[in-house]
Amino acid sequence: MNQNNSNLTIAFQGMPGAYSNMACEAYFPDAKTLPCNSFEDMLNSTKNSLSDYSMVPVENSLAGRVADIHHLIPESGLFIIGEHFQRVNHQLLGLQNSNLKNIKGVKSHAQGLAQCRKIISEYNLLPIQHIDTAGAAEEVSRLGDLTISAIASDMASKIYNLKILKSNIEDAAHNTTRFLIMARKPIMPSIDIATSVTTIIFEVRSVPAALYKVLGGFATNGINLTKLESYIGGKEMNAARFYVDAEGHPETASMQNALEEMYFYTEPNSVKVLGTYSRAQKNKT
Repeated sequence: MNQNNSNLTIAFQGMPGAYSNMACEAYFPDAKTLPCNSFEDMLNSTKNSLSDYSMVPVENSLAGRVADIHHLIPESGLFIIGEHFQRVNHQLLGLQNSNLKNIKGVKSHAQGLAQCRKIISEYNLLPIQHIDTAGAAEEVSRLGDLTISAIASDMASKIYNLKILKSNIEDAAHNTTRFLIMARKPIMPSIDIATSVTTIIFEVRSVPAALYKVLGGFATNGINLTKLESYIGGKEMNAARFYVDAEGHPETASMQNALEEMYFYTEPNSVKVLGTYSRAQKNKT
């Protein structure tokens, strides 16, 4: 659903130069962007019409799931209307007069640090966790400590006038973050699109083999699951919720049959279809 509309505003978590900022520009090249301090602020900005969409990072090919986001998405009141895969090329950034051999510490988001473990170990750097990769770059620029570096984007190096001490320092060349685009209202793609994905959350009933039977409903109807995760939810934090990405469209007979079986083995009112959207193409490079 790539658009080219300068009237759109896209919210992201982080400061200008964050990878989420880059994802916004890649997916909505002519839109305005709205930096937000937290994921909650980002989602609320869309819910409250301060932005049209939220660009939500959910998982990374090296570091795995983005912490807490699966708790926030179902409660946000928003719907998934698209996805985007953003290649993440990390740069080691320092002050203009800094030198790699004098660097002792490195600041970045937990994901950034996790994705660059090899170079951190190779140079025996002290990892310093920051709320945001771009925020770490801004702080290095502002504080002026020649011994402290940041792991952030090339965009951040330009915004905060930092020198790239070492390029493309991620542990693997395939380093990619998957983003979901979320909106106030669902946008249902055509049933004719062959690559539709439907995201669903649910809680199973406390009966033997309930999860097995829910998943069996997808299997017997020929629906492929590309993602299945569990996490603890509910007010008492004692109920297991399941998060599923299923290849298929809710208007097809096969998906309707699978959902009907799901309703039979899940807790009342626990099933939420978070959205149906077209599967994005992963970057090849």
